[in-house]
Amino acid sequence: MKSTGMVRKIDSLGRIVLPIELRRVLEINEDASLEIYVDGDQIVLKKYQPACVFCGEAKNVTQFKGRNVCEECRSTIAGL
Repeated sequence: MKSTGMVRKIDSLGRIVLPIELRRVLEINEDASLEIYVDGDQIVLKKYQPACVFCGEAKNVTQFKGRNVCEECRSTIAGL
């Protein structure tokens, strides 16, 4: 895991602010949803992307290089 060197405090409601630089790099807009995972004593935030990045289909989706791609789009790309 890569360290950003950024440290943020948790407010009284349990919230943290993700720095704008990080949100820009990871393309996390203000209405984006994040998935929360626990790995041992670590909290992992991941951009929530339930559907295919090309067509928006939510069925038969698998990840390819960190992006969700449906079966039909994978077939189309493979045929190019």
